[in-house]
Amino acid sequence: MKKILPKNRHVFVQIISYLYILLFVYTAISKLLDFENFGIQLAQSPLLSAYAGFIAPFVIITELLIVLLLCFKVTRLKGLYASLFLMVAFTIYIYLILNYSDFIPCSCGGIIEKLSWTEHLFFNIGFIALALVAIVWTEKGKGTRTTNIILKSVLPSLMAAGVVVALFLSSEHIIKKENNFIRRFSQHPIRDEKAFDLGVDSYYFAGIASGQVYLGNVTAPLVLTSIDTALTTTKAVKIRLDDTTHPFRSIRIKVKAPYFYVYDGSVPVIYRGQLGDSLARTVSYADAYFSQLEVIDSLNFAFRTQSAETKAQVLGSLRLDRDPKVTLHHELLEKQVDGMFDTDGQLLRDDMTGELVYIYFYRNEFLVMDSSLHLTQRLHTIDTISRAQVQVRSLSDGRHKMDAPPLQVNKRSAVHNRVLFNESNLMGKFESREMWQKAAVIDMYRTDRQEYPGSFYVHHRGSHKMTRMIVTDKYFFVLSGNEIVRYRFAQPVTRHFIETGDAENLEQSRQQH
Repeated sequence: MKKILPKNRHVFVQIISYLYILLFVYTAISKLLDFENFGIQLAQSPLLSAYAGFIAPFVIITELLIVLLLCFKVTRLKGLYASLFLMVAFTIYIYLILNYSDFIPCSCGGIIEKLSWTEHLFFNIGFIALALVAIVWTEKGKGTRTTNIILKSVLPSLMAAGVVVALFLSSEHIIKKENNFIRRFSQHPIRDEKAFDLGVDSYYFAGIASGQVYLGNVTAPLVLTSIDTALTTTKAVKIRLDDTTHPFRSIRIKVKAPYFYVYDGSVPVIYRGQLGDSLARTVSYADAYFSQLEVIDSLNFAFRTQSAETKAQVLGSLRLDRDPKVTLHHELLEKQVDGMFDTDGQLLRDDMTGELVYIYFYRNEFLVMDSSLHLTQRLHTIDTISRAQVQVRSLSDGRHKMDAPPLQVNKRSAVHNRVLFNESNLMGKFESREMWQKAAVIDMYRTDRQEYPGSFYVHHRGSHKMTRMIVTDKYFFVLSGNEIVRYRFAQPVTRHFIETGDAENLEQSRQQH
């Protein structure tokens, strides 16, 4: 047995080495074949953008050198240690991107292109375990003491982690800067009332109607879940589509009573079903492709798409009872850099007034439009970033990609009763950096005039940050981790809402016109 075991260990070490050789050769060649794009992806990284010109060739050369070390028995152990060092560095980098970065760039190179960042994290951890097993078995075969093996494995790992953490701490794109504007924080504008554990963290808000909060689920795209606003009981309905032959990519659900809508903008299809029923029938097909959709009424929609002519983002309306059905409004979104990335933002609809709002991600501006997408207001957030700080590079194959992490001004928003609630990404003057690490900052803006009523904090739930929000006259609901959390508005917030009756009259008037 003692003679067989070393031989088996040797074979196993060879297999692990071949796996690393295959991995590094594949990823290095993939990066070399698309080196221009790989450089762009590194430049987008919040941790590595300042060093992209150096790191891009360094990573490829390092991977190929490790392959050479692994190919020969004499240098194989050194190759395994080098593999461990590189994989630990990659893994720490991914962990920091997933947990501490406000901007998650594209993945880079080879098989990694096919994996999500979380899947890539577990993939790397698996390869780290394989490297450690191979190192231990090789060192044991040479008679190395266990304490020496631990030291020789741990020290390079700590060094790799230290290098990446140092890059993280030095990155100006990760650390929020103080900006030359001052927020006003009201006294106790919201009160944390209740939380409900949903079990998973893949939900998003689909809408609110008749005392029910409706939730979609990205991992179960055809399940519509409702929970009463008291956060006591839930009900799930499996939606049936009258046509399931389309090549869906990302199905979403939106609720506007008395209907729910199912759509996937990568496929030009919209389904409509009655709340309380499970069947959704096709109401629009081959009318428009879109990246965002808002329901105006049962036959009318507002959407965002990419212009086939200019390749820029454009807002449009889809009216199923008219011909032509689609109208594009090229004049609304103003190009500053490229018309695509610089105009990125979020399209919202105020269910109380029927107004549409489009807030830019990378500049201090939002548009207010009526239900026909006629511009009524062009308003601003309180920060000073009036021009999108987006760097775009044109690749040789005609594609356009961001050349560096953009400075994101606005993260996510909701609108209700002529008040826009916006999670800001910029720290104001005299604000506590410690507080920014514990909570999200929500700024409020009137949508009928240029007015900033104030701001409030939404505290993280342990390690979980707010990921979604939706608003009613009384409540501010957020999704955080597995939980849906209900906050109650106080008078400093609700006094900025218009009267419910006035809002309903305004909505009816808009629909008549």
